[in-house]
Amino acid sequence: MSLITALMPLVLAVLPCRDSTLQQKDSAAFAKLDTMLENYCSAIERESVSLKEGECDFLIGSVGDSLLSRHIALSLYDRYKDSPVMGDEAVAIHIYDNWFKPGKIAMRSEFDRLEADIFATFNRSTLIGMKAPSAVMKSPCGKNITIPQDDGRHSILFFFDTGCGKCRLEAELMPQVLDKISFPTTFYAVYCGSDKKAWRKFRRDFRTRNRNVRILHIWDPEITSDYLRLYGVTSTPRLLITDTDGEILGRRLEIESLEEMIFYIGEYYGQAKNN
Repeated sequence: MSLITALMPLVLAVLPCRDSTLQQKDSAAFAKLDTMLENYCSAIERESVSLKEGECDFLIGSVGDSLLSRHIALSLYDRYKDSPVMGDEAVAIHIYDNWFKPGKIAMRSEFDRLEADIFATFNRSTLIGMKAPSAVMKSPCGKNITIPQDDGRHSILFFFDTGCGKCRLEAELMPQVLDKISFPTTFYAVYCGSDKKAWRKFRRDFRTRNRNVRILHIWDPEITSDYLRLYGVTSTPRLLITDTDGEILGRRLEIESLEEMIFYIGEYYGQAKNN
């Protein structure tokens, strides 16, 4: 059953509740609609991004009432923008690109539209399944290093700042996670700050004894590579993992979710060797 099929009876029930003079919605009816939207989105949570995008487009575009369409579009955008499901950001960006950006539907305010534009700009280059964008950065000695390198290895990119408390905590936990990696991996520790002394100390203290892992410390203090936009680094820390061909497998990861992905990739490699 499609989203529009499931929700249309309530959508039709909401329409007569609007005051034709004041153009106001009935809050109780819209609350029921919002609940149904949330329930249905939860029901298709494990479906593909393309299916979710199609369902959202169909519902938004099939409602003849402009205020109702706007309410549904905003509700769906908010839901997918802040979804805990990795990859759902793509649905929010799709809604923005197809409905809000071209002006078919207005955002709540100009500030919200600007915020949505920034969200799309800083996330559209690193969506799940895309190839990680290429960026040329510098090693501590000034050598150019391209991330991620096309070397047939998995890549983990850790964007951090030594002045960030959560970054320091994750950096303390990271070596324990890296020690568990059983497949060839390049770990890019991307320093987003400007304190050379603090960075030097970080490099000295950050170690792994795992021979499967190669650690590269890099930075781009002048941001000539535009890596902040390309990799959606609006704050630190940021964690991302790619497949051997550069395809993004996980983004905006926490330490725990990175560890889980490392485990499953290791299981895959183990099965491949046994076969």
